[in-house]
Amino acid sequence: MQPQRHQTTETQRIAGFLGMEDKVRDRVALAGCIATGLPVRAAEHVHRSLGAQAFYRILPEATYRRVRRQGKPLSRETSEKLYEFGRVYQLALRLYRDDADRAMRFLEQPHAMLGGAAPITLATSSSAGADAVIDLLNRADAGFAA
Repeated sequence: MQPQRHQTTETQRIAGFLGMEDKVRDRVALAGCIATGLPVRAAEHVHRSLGAQAFYRILPEATYRRVRRQGKPLSRETSEKLYEFGRVYQLALRLYRDDADRAMRFLEQPHAMLGGAAPITLATSSSAGADAVIDLLNRADAGFAA
């Protein structure tokens, strides 16, 4: 009998990116956290993970300072923006074999197959934008585009 390997799910990777691995075990729990507003610590965790320059492309600096000062849960819109970016970022990391620098370079460069938009901009504009970037990444993974 072989030992089972623990596989990390997409939801667990996103929860880890948001610093929520202790509260999120499945998609339903993650959806609930986003609907009620992620805690400020989620934004702080992403900020530390990405660095200020990349983070402020997702969430404006003034907004980040305000939510940290208030200490209240993030708005649903801000929570969804962090979640949508997390979905895209985790897939990009997987495709770039956990090379965060290469993944961020891809996300920050305008791409012709996204109408000239940078993936990070499109991914944080709406869930449909994030889906478009995820589709592009999945096509690249399958060998159809990049």
